[in-house]
Amino acid sequence: MKSACIVGCLALFMVTTAMADDKPQVLFEFTGADASKEWQTVNDGVMGGVSEGKFKIIDKKTLEFFGTLSLENNGGFASVRTKAKKLGLEKGDVLVAKVRGDGREYSMNLYLDKPLMAFSYRATVQTKKDEWIEVKLPLDKFEATSFGRVVKDAGAVKPEEVNALGFLLGDKKAGPFKLEVEWIKLVRAAKE
Repeated sequence: MKSACIVGCLALFMVTTAMADDKPQVLFEFTGADASKEWQTVNDGVMGGVSEGKFKIIDKKTLEFFGTLSLENNGGFASVRTKAKKLGLEKGDVLVAKVRGDGREYSMNLYLDKPLMAFSYRATVQTKKDEWIEVKLPLDKFEATSFGRVVKDAGAVKPEEVNALGFLLGDKKAGPFKLEVEWIKLVRAAKE
């Protein structure tokens, strides 16, 4: 009887531990007074464009990224991203974001702590107009890009080098845009 209890307790401990590993870890949410201090915008003005992208925290619970995309002066992108800090990503991780958009195609970008010009890893975030959705983006699905073009020989993203992430709009469609983000979470791959 004692050994059955030990085996049962051990099995319960193993299941509980496995469930704890499966629980998503919140990377970013927008409930605190200082939530906006971790974010910044970078728009095509850095290359002479005139797109306007801004962000604000709405009711201290979501980040709203909004503005007007312009194709003038060879422009065409607006982005919001975190300030540099280690995110603790690991191989096999999946990023999950709860977003509400305008039906446009955005991308989630991962930035590295290396001095590479206009370089990031991107994954597509297709929004549904005025509808909250959860997008799941496995790290191994991000593509290396520079100036918006795929870089074929850059290799896969190295999670330990990622020090910022964000959302970018560059769909070559001039006009107003809006994307709300409720949270960004990390789902860790199950350990074998």
